[in-house]
Amino acid sequence: MGRAFEYRKASKEKRWGNMSRVFPKLGKAIEKAAKEGGSDPDMNPKLRTAILNAKAENMPKDNITAAIKRASGKDAKDMIEVNFEGKGPNGTMFIVECLTDNNTRTVANVKNIINKNGGEMLNKGALDFMFTRKAIFEFKLPEGKDLEELEMELIDGGLEELEEEEGECIAYADYGDFGNLNHAIEELGLEITKATLEYVSNTPISLSEEQLEELSKITEKLEDDEDVQAVYTNLG
Repeated sequence: MGRAFEYRKASKEKRWGNMSRVFPKLGKAIEKAAKEGGSDPDMNPKLRTAILNAKAENMPKDNITAAIKRASGKDAKDMIEVNFEGKGPNGTMFIVECLTDNNTRTVANVKNIINKNGGEMLNKGALDFMFTRKAIFEFKLPEGKDLEELEMELIDGGLEELEEEEGECIAYADYGDFGNLNHAIEELGLEITKATLEYVSNTPISLSEEQLEELSKITEKLEDDEDVQAVYTNLG
């Protein structure tokens, strides 16, 4: 997952660089979680995760509080999660994850971006066999802790793979083990800095720098859309 990891990291840094676009997206996730499960993070794991991820992107506390309050306000919007699948240049495939209060608008915008940038919309379910949804956690490796020992301690929580680079750990599990692995990590006293459910390619591909630029044209425009939460590709 090395090349894909570096691409995702660079893409995230570039995408999250413009906070005026990022914070509303994070706020949407917080608002939806609070509306569905209540405003108390201690009693609402989904909200707790949304707040954790917002803090990881340095979202101010006032913004987080405002998003939670909006969920219980009379003007709170009903938001739905919807995914789109697409095909890009050079054998690239991608899943577009959205959170929207207007599905008609979102469908039109996503389709327009994909079609105008050398891509093609695919039917829902077309990429089911090409991607697997994974629970992914990021945390720091404790000083003096052996990575293999840590792996053994997290296996019962559903850990499938553990990567480490410069003291930063990324743990992978099946999406159904999200809660189990989250609990296992916290039981060890480790502070989770980010927790997500992501689509990971089963058959990743490699691209040249020029081909990466072509892929970026589509993904960056999609990520700029207000309803798009994330874009996952089959880059290896």
